[in-house]
Amino acid sequence: MSEKFDKLVGVMERLRAPGGCPWDREQTYGSLARYLLEETYETFDAIQEAEATGDTNELVEELGDVLLQVVFHSTIAKERGDFTIDDVAERVAEKLILRHPHVFEDKTLHTADDVLNNWDELKKEARKRSGKEEKAKDSILDDVTVHFPALIEGLKLTSKAAKVGFDWENADQVLDKLDEELAELHSAVEKGGSEDVEEEIGDLLFVLVNLARKLDVEPETALKKTNRKFRKRFAYIEKELRQGGRKPEESSLEELDELWNKAKSAS
Repeated sequence: MSEKFDKLVGVMERLRAPGGCPWDREQTYGSLARYLLEETYETFDAIQEAEATGDTNELVEELGDVLLQVVFHSTIAKERGDFTIDDVAERVAEKLILRHPHVFEDKTLHTADDVLNNWDELKKEARKRSGKEEKAKDSILDDVTVHFPALIEGLKLTSKAAKVGFDWENADQVLDKLDEELAELHSAVEKGGSEDVEEEIGDLLFVLVNLARKLDVEPETALKKTNRKFRKRFAYIEKELRQGGRKPEESSLEELDELWNKAKSAS
């Protein structure tokens, strides 16, 4: 691999070696799992920042942190005799070549959906060739792990169902369903049952995920962008109030709303 990548691998091996870092030396696959998840979310945020501002400095750093996790796990694996970083690189390269027969072979695939559908078929064929016994599944949705964040899980569940024809024909039908679910939420709120309200909010969010899918919008990314927008506008409110020696909790809702509108105009 490249000189700089080899340097990173060498640094990690030194940290794990006798006389290295006590913390690094005691880490395991399991103990590092949460850090990989945290670094992935931080990289997700850095992508949003890069998309919004064009500044990729933070993205470079966060991608480096994710790469470190890959190298860290692979260094542990090498010590245990499980696999090496070269095995990881070789496996993903093989997967990419297999996934793109329209690039590396003579197969013709015209659209992104064609590529994804072909990939599903290739995975099935690969399992058969390997001789691995497939676990019996009661549902096609069993392929979607319950450990995804809720928005991503909802997107993947409905995408799976849509592949077998269980889907709305168009976005307008989803919008009609959205109106229906909103009316049910109104009714639940009026009745005052907290469990019913929770269920109806869940149903409303689920329909919104479907709407995002039909409109080719990734819902996790969309909500992240809105969260960032809210942070920026609320920070504007706080800054304006500080200049007058005040805090949000010392202001009326009307004053906060007025500043919020100014923040919207400024962004």
